[in-house]
Amino acid sequence: YGITKVRLTGGEPLMRRDVAEIVGDLAKLPVKLGLSTNAMRLHLFLDRLVAAGLKSVNISLDTFDAERFRQIARREGFDQVWANIQAAVDSGLRVKLNTVVMRGVNEDELLRFVELTRDRNVHVRFIEFMPFAGNHWGRDKVYTYAEMLGRIGSAFPIEKLDDEPNSTAKAWRVKGWPGTFAVISTVTEPFCGSCDRLRLTAEGKMRNCLFAREETDLLTPLRKGEDLDALIRANVLAKHEMLGGLPRFQPDKQDEVLHDLSTRPMVSIGG
Repeated sequence: YGITKVRLTGGEPLMRRDVAEIVGDLAKLPVKLGLSTNAMRLHLFLDRLVAAGLKSVNISLDTFDAERFRQIARREGFDQVWANIQAAVDSGLRVKLNTVVMRGVNEDELLRFVELTRDRNVHVRFIEFMPFAGNHWGRDKVYTYAEMLGRIGSAFPIEKLDDEPNSTAKAWRVKGWPGTFAVISTVTEPFCGSCDRLRLTAEGKMRNCLFAREETDLLTPLRKGEDLDALIRANVLAKHEMLGGLPRFQPDKQDEVLHDLSTRPMVSIGG
């Protein structure tokens, strides 16, 4: 099927005690293997994951402030997460930080995140606040790609980098710095025409878009020994032209977007 990258997501994949064994099995395949995590438990698995063949890790971090972290994550643990991020960098893994930027919440920390790339080979990815079931999305809360770029560009000499084929992120760097930053502009500049992501949920259902309302059950026919080829192809070919069939995320479309959203929260889809 042409799959070249596999990334384990969640929920939180490090809640599985056998995650290193799963990584070891997947590492035998000819794919680039990564994992997304909140890094709260990364210290318990880091050495085993690296030994098993993990190559990259995406870590969610929306703030450097411990109290703000508690409010956003609804738990304590910033110090542990930050220590684990530094350990991941030291381990040789390719480290990406995923930062959802929300107006009135954490846009004031934008430049501090960029500063991380000054002397660390880390890759910060700023994500426009996207609507999902239960996250109280509003178009007025979206801090846009243009605003981010303007703010960063006014503080640092930045340059555009070549984006990887089918990348969902627009990549930049501060000139002369080893790390990079990028923006995932799903709300203001969707990239649906070049997106080639497929998602397999924990229940064995395939989704052809993060915002898709339709899923294809692969687990049941797999357990029956049935061929999955036709099901997979049909799911891919049924992909909507844009945003899983949702209207564009414009202010006058907000009620329609919220009404049409999947009942699945992000935590059950896998980012």
